Amino acid sequence: MTTYVALLHSIVLTAGRRVIMSDLRAMAEDVGFTNVKTLVSTGNLVFETGAQPVAVVETQLEAGFTKAFGKHVDIIARDAATWMELVAGNPFADGGGSEVAVRVMRRPLDPSVIEGLEKRRSDPERLAVVDGDLWIDFGGKASETRLLSSLTTKRLGVGTLRNWNTVRGVARMIGR
Repeated sequence: MTTYVALLHSIVLTAGRRVIMSDLRAMAEDVGFTNVKTLVSTGNLVFETGAQPVAVVETQLEAGFTKAFGKHVDIIARDAATWMELVAGNPFADGGGSEVAVRVMRRPLDPSVIEGLEKRRSDPERLAVVDGDLWIDFGGKASETRLLSSLTTKRLGVGTLRNWNTVRGVARMIGR
């Protein structure tokens, strides 16, 4: 069995209605995944299944989500080894746990994306692309940055943002 991580882009179904994590675990089990665990209430899954490309895992989960909840949600998957590489690659490990975040991408970003984001960046914010994922040190509250409006699927492609605390929490769930 291979361990995978899956991150949901959004768990909001309708105004005032979010996906309950026990329902999300049940959906992943219905798809055929085992040892399914969730972390916090923001759509972070760790589970096991036979080795397969992450694109297949993403497709299975997205179809299962649509069937179970009646709405499409983009889901980004990584195998455990790739997740641990993401953790090790944090260029801002000196930053705070909730101040540092990574936009985990379905398709790797080119480092040149930084140039387009620079006009929205304020000091002391820092940006880096590592292995195709966008790392951000907000240097304060992420909710107060002008960068957020530039971190959309339309502008960057399918991806989802997780703070450093969540990234490390998922790594602990993997147990490596």
